[in-house]
Amino acid sequence: MVKMNLSFLFIFSLIFSLSNAAVQDFCVGDLGGPESTAGYLCKKATVVTVDDFVFSGLGVTGNTSNLIKAAVTPAFAAQFPGLNGLGISMARLDLAPDGVVPIHIHPGASEVLIVIQGSIFAGFISSSANKVYVKSLNKGDIMIFPQGLLHFQINAGKGPELAFVSFSSPVPGLQIVDFALFANDLPSEIIEKVTFLDDAQVKKLKGVLGGTN
Repeated sequence: MVKMNLSFLFIFSLIFSLSNAAVQDFCVGDLGGPESTAGYLCKKATVVTVDDFVFSGLGVTGNTSNLIKAAVTPAFAAQFPGLNGLGISMARLDLAPDGVVPIHIHPGASEVLIVIQGSIFAGFISSSANKVYVKSLNKGDIMIFPQGLLHFQINAGKGPELAFVSFSSPVPGLQIVDFALFANDLPSEIIEKVTFLDDAQVKKLKGVLGGTN
């Protein structure tokens, strides 16, 4: 009898706590606090304003005067705190002529890209069979890049290209393979062993990308 009563009390307490749990509409990120894998802590609702839910940065052309002739303007939780905790984010991608986003991954999110202007050659590589999925995308075309898979985008036209990208996380993360391998202080002899490149090739790539030997 005592055992039954204890079980009943446990179930009743659980139901009561769930029925009285606070339903939180949003969790605008407190950018002044620490960031974790789960995002930012929530700002107090009393200081949240409509501006926390509006971001205007994607209307500005990115600066493509760089090595890869590409610019990504993020609207992630760090730039757009209203996204915090909602599992979504966006970015603007500008590609100058001959521009490229080298092979990279987003460890924390899948990606959906829509071409707004020009044409983009894009693709990804599966992890199971290293099968390549590539396509020339034109204005209005959409392509999906599954989470964690190697993928790339190349300007396939003669003028500037524009695309908008959405992610399934407010913090998708980014790791570009070339920079991860060569823009660091990993000894050249180790990179040579794991990439099958010779010493001259590794040192040249480190020099271009800012790594140290």
